[in-house]
Amino acid sequence: MLREAPLDSRSEPRPAPRQEILRAAARLFQQQGYDATSMNDVAAALKLSKGGLYHHFQSKDEILFNIMSHALDLTEARVINVVRRIEAASVEGVEERLKTLIKLHIEIILSPEDREITVMLHENHPLPPTLRRQINARKKDYLHFVEHLVADVQRKRGSRSVVTPRAAALALVGMINWTYQWYKPEGPLSGEELVQQYTAIFFLGAVG
Repeated sequence: MLREAPLDSRSEPRPAPRQEILRAAARLFQQQGYDATSMNDVAAALKLSKGGLYHHFQSKDEILFNIMSHALDLTEARVINVVRRIEAASVEGVEERLKTLIKLHIEIILSPEDREITVMLHENHPLPPTLRRQINARKKDYLHFVEHLVADVQRKRGSRSVVTPRAAALALVGMINWTYQWYKPEGPLSGEELVQQYTAIFFLGAVG
């Protein structure tokens, strides 16, 4: 946590840590859109001078890239690594892996503390091609991970579903990622109920 700077009209507020800058920028990108948000807007939200902001990040592209990278790091730590620790030798084990992925992915998407995720979902296009390819490669890695989970469940179950693991993974990830666009915490559907319904939709359909 930052310490309060002494009250001195001549002093510049201490620059916020990089993580604070990323969170503030993510909120602005989500609320205003990437194109409509300037570096001045980000600096003002943190009570930084523009020079103080440029001390940490040289461009808006760099901020966006770091937001997306952090979002993918969160997904790896809170979803992929947890799922990998579940024993998958039995039908129950592979099913538990996929059910856990659905639950944890939804939890991240709905978390108000992790706005980086929602920025990652709909603001990929402004990145320069080199940076966009890096982000897209990591997204594809996650999609392949989900695809393998689906394939494992179908194989262990002896499923005759006509839905391929690839199509199922694309549908599942897209369905969950879109949740942030419509879900309201104060609405009739709780987060836990959403997990249960999405799990039921998927297990009664795609994995047969």
